[in-house]
Amino acid sequence: MTILSISKLTKRYGRSPVLEGVDLALSPGERVALLGHNGAGKSTLMKLVLGLTRASAGRIEVAGHAPGSAVARALTAYLPENVAFHPSLSAREQIAHYLRLRGKNPRDAAPLLERVGLGDAMDRRIGTYSKGMRQRVGLAQALIGRPRLMVLDEPTSGLDPVSRREFYALLEELAASGSAILLSSHALSEVETKTDRIVILSRGRKVAEGTLDALRTEAALPLTVHLRPREGQGPALAAAFPEAQRRADLLTLTCPPAEKMALMARLSRANGALADFDLLPPSLDDIYAQISGRAA
Repeated sequence: MTILSISKLTKRYGRSPVLEGVDLALSPGERVALLGHNGAGKSTLMKLVLGLTRASAGRIEVAGHAPGSAVARALTAYLPENVAFHPSLSAREQIAHYLRLRGKNPRDAAPLLERVGLGDAMDRRIGTYSKGMRQRVGLAQALIGRPRLMVLDEPTSGLDPVSRREFYALLEELAASGSAILLSSHALSEVETKTDRIVILSRGRKVAEGTLDALRTEAALPLTVHLRPREGQGPALAAAFPEAQRRADLLTLTCPPAEKMALMARLSRANGALADFDLLPPSLDDIYAQISGRAA
């Protein structure tokens, strides 16, 4: 079953296309990262999925239902980058209010807030909260009703490193229970290992989609290699790798992916002069810059 199905999605304002011919599908339990520069069309795509605006052409379905319909709204949760709540209410009061609006038991507010790490602060006024704490209230709101599709726009904005780890652990738990997750983020180092698939938008078009390994292959960027010589063997190692650059006590060079095995053979032959080495694949930041730059 497909939770989110998008086909040839196009959105224009006047004659200017903001999205053009985008295809995308999410299955239960999938975590998909949506990447793109400001103005690439990420927010517009999310608004279309949520039914907040209408497409100029193409099709969107949430579990077979039109976005914005009563069924689609019941199945979908949304967490914006900047959440806004009444500052005079406590988190418990605010979430209880949203539970009533959804026809749920307001007593479920406490378990939801404990789940997002606000158990000790749920009775404080939201006006005293930090941005990260307000973001946790937003996440508790998004969890109401066990949504099948979660749409998250810069969800870790304002969270400290520990809170970010806890947030992604919660997303993993939700995905394991069958929720499909579509999130946008500029924190590429986070989504690198926390999502199953990555979609890159550029100027309203989908220019790449796949796993991190698939995108690495598509970008065809070289590997970075750091060599550490044995004591007193720096000159011998430099002679074995004349293309390397000397940085402090390290030698650094790059290697095309297709030549990795040949490099390993050279490292084996230089073993007497080599104390250690690191073979680093290109990061998601490097891949994104390469693919989006190529598309532009």
